[in-house]
Amino acid sequence: MTIIKINAITVPSDGGDELAQRFAARAGAVDDRPGFEGFELLKPTDDRLTWLVVTRWADEESFQAWLTSPSFAHGHRSETPKEGEPKARPVGVSSELWSYAIAGGTAS
Repeated sequence: MTIIKINAITVPSDGGDELAQRFAARAGAVDDRPGFEGFELLKPTDDRLTWLVVTRWADEESFQAWLTSPSFAHGHRSETPKEGEPKARPVGVSSELWSYAIAGGTAS
């Protein structure tokens, strides 16, 4: 059964572009993981500050295997700044992980 994992990330109003750029820089990094079915980064279209990272997985075990994998750790590490550059600041100020199962709908 497909499960949906949503990371709800609160981003300051001036941080959304940076968040999108960081996700774009590692696009496809999770695509080859067993059980991975899809990904979307959802940008708010109103005055909300919460962006949604939506992933679909074949099952909870596949998600947990990715969460504990070296590729997850690598993709979520802080970048080491080049000499003379300041350390990159976190983009999000908070986040929550939500978990859902599909209960109905028409999407395939």
